[in-house]
Amino acid sequence: MEEKRENKDLVLDIQDLDIRYETDDGVCRAVNGVSLQLERGKTVGLVGETGAGKTTIALGIMGLIPNPPGRVAGGSIRFFGEDLLKKSAHQMQQIRGKKISMIFQDPMTALNPIDTVGDQIREVILLHEKGLSRAEAARKACEVLEMVGIPAERYEEYPHQFSGGMKQRIVIAIALACNPELLIADEPTTALDVTIQAQVLDKLNELKQNLGTSMIMITHDLGIVAEMCDQVAIVYAGELVEFGSVVDVFDDPAHPYTVGLFGSLPSVAEDKPRLTPIPGLMPDPMNLPEGCSFAPRCSQACEACRKNQVFAERTPGHFVRCHLHAAKGEA
Repeated sequence: MEEKRENKDLVLDIQDLDIRYETDDGVCRAVNGVSLQLERGKTVGLVGETGAGKTTIALGIMGLIPNPPGRVAGGSIRFFGEDLLKKSAHQMQQIRGKKISMIFQDPMTALNPIDTVGDQIREVILLHEKGLSRAEAARKACEVLEMVGIPAERYEEYPHQFSGGMKQRIVIAIALACNPELLIADEPTTALDVTIQAQVLDKLNELKQNLGTSMIMITHDLGIVAEMCDQVAIVYAGELVEFGSVVDVFDDPAHPYTVGLFGSLPSVAEDKPRLTPIPGLMPDPMNLPEGCSFAPRCSQACEACRKNQVFAERTPGHFVRCHLHAAKGEA
């Protein structure tokens, strides 16, 4: 993908990111040469199977890769031009929660069961907004609770007194307490029923518009991507196999894996007797095949696919990691 560092609206610029987990059994290649850009106020969706590396990319941005066994083996993660990988642990602590926040997948494990929800929000505010008294931070925590649709009167209640959807709203409130410029949402609606899921997504959209926050949405659900995202990155075996605007990727999916994802979805418009699953399984990240990682599952794979990879620009801004589209130019 072409460099955009001169763009003043560029919030995040990831280049050639490699993340490894080194164990006694071997080296797990979790993220392999990922490049990704995100502009101010935009949302990019990371889509792929479980184990594709989506959450590992997010943890790399947050500086939360567990070491050992994990380490960032190469690349750069620039946030407003500053490489986060060169920051000290103390500097990253000042950035997390203040400038970059993350909504974790399971609100049950993200919240402390022995502290009130108000105190957990107040703690974040006190950590990052120096000079505030505890009373002032508590008032701001009440405002944040109201912002996500929870009455301030529930400040003194504990996580077990809230429903699943309300817990997720509290996690969102903690993430947004200091008005971060980048919000990472790691499957924030996976554990919720459809009605509560819609409420949470509506609230995220509303808050993003009001605060001008950029967002990375990690999900398995292409419907959420269509509703929430401006761009979509399809992740497979630690690589971006397709990247482009939601309109480009949804209207003209190019990589065989992306086509397979859409083919496995039910449709009310078409009367299909059966869904079309993608055959096979994702390769072992400790033993990735040479060339294209998707080639063993791809019905269109050729000899070149098993030897090397190309990253082609199908149309302006729509990139595909596939030999089928290499003739249209390589990025």
